[in-house]
Amino acid sequence: MINKNFLPKKIPVFPLSNFIIFPNTSVPLNIFEPRYIEMVNDCMKSDKLLGMIQPKMHKVESQNIPELHKIGCLGKIMDLQKTDDNRYLIELKGLIRFDIISEINSKKNYRECDVSFDKFYDDLEKKEEDLKFSDLELIFRDLRNLFEKRGFIINWKALENQSLDETINALAMASPFTLEEKQVLLETKNLDARKSKIADILKTYTFDNYNNTTIQ
Repeated sequence: MINKNFLPKKIPVFPLSNFIIFPNTSVPLNIFEPRYIEMVNDCMKSDKLLGMIQPKMHKVESQNIPELHKIGCLGKIMDLQKTDDNRYLIELKGLIRFDIISEINSKKNYRECDVSFDKFYDDLEKKEEDLKFSDLELIFRDLRNLFEKRGFIINWKALENQSLDETINALAMASPFTLEEKQVLLETKNLDARKSKIADILKTYTFDNYNNTTIQ
């Protein structure tokens, strides 16, 4: 785990559609675009840190680049494998969320931002939560039904062997929710609020036999 005193003020950002990472979760990424190969190379030469962020649908005025959501998650490259066709397969571990302060006019081929972690230091703390696994039973039931309806496969036993924060964040990340819904989950204050928001979103799906795809 990274000490908050060593968090960078400027980070490279990877705007990736259909993808959100949460603190205390790990995900594989397939890196193949030259600009992001360059980004990973630069990260590996320094602190191995990069920011995952959701792009918005519309473009920045006067530029042919998508506008970014304001909140993303800082990740650390834990493993890197180079393939025969010069792709990178990396394992990225989510550490802490960040606010984008401003985008830097960078000479790099990838985007960089000045960021703040001030609102999210709790992401770095291992603290006792009031939640128990029994509090997740209804969520587990409804998520199982939703996953089956959408044809998703998940290892529920593996989830039950994780810590509570890892389980809630993994469910939020792996769930077949819309990107807007996942962005809402990422921006919720803490685990308790995230658990409640997952339950609220699930109600909109169960109300319509798991076919609904909007937050009510």
